[in-house]
Amino acid sequence: MDLIQEISEYLQKGRAKNVKQLVQQALDENMDPKAILNDGLLSGMMIIGGKFKNNEVFVPEVLVAARAMNVGLSVLEPKLIEVGNEPVGKAVIGTVQGDLHDIGKNLVVMMLKGAGFEIYDLGVDVETSVYIDKAEEVGADIICMSALLTTTMPKMQDCIDMLKERGLRDKYIVMIGGAPVNESFCEQIGADYYTPDAASCAEVAKKVVLEKKAAV
Repeated sequence: MDLIQEISEYLQKGRAKNVKQLVQQALDENMDPKAILNDGLLSGMMIIGGKFKNNEVFVPEVLVAARAMNVGLSVLEPKLIEVGNEPVGKAVIGTVQGDLHDIGKNLVVMMLKGAGFEIYDLGVDVETSVYIDKAEEVGADIICMSALLTTTMPKMQDCIDMLKERGLRDKYIVMIGGAPVNESFCEQIGADYYTPDAASCAEVAKKVVLEKKAAV
């Protein structure tokens, strides 16, 4: 098994220590940092994402794999900056105002990182304007909103209304999710995409951002 494949395998098992050593070894052997990222770390995380979607692994396994990925990324990032690695896109994400749940959001953050996105995690209880201000500041492609309480779901509508008021609605892909959220609510408020789980969110996000960039 080659080194990059080993990185992927150990990441899937959540073996952070091994991932860190192997990423360093791959760099010492002058392997392409982008290949280490894409074929090692990200491919391993996408495999875990697929298994999570199919109920073959559960939240704890995803969390340890994500931790292993982050450890590997910390070794790799300086080299990626040197070679000028471009992320797939930039996403601003947070749980809407009035809502303090973050497990689902955190899973989405991990899966989006695993799909190659640069993430700006705003945390929980995020005011509507903060999503938009941050998206404008960093030049985001996607605004992702999570709600776990039915009482906070209208905040998603508020964000879309505010984007329209500011003349920015077409600039961003708006994705929503969370236990009480569904496809019909997504259509009702005029969001772009609803996904039922973190792995689907990452797949859809990557596909639509790449399509949007190709169309420009």
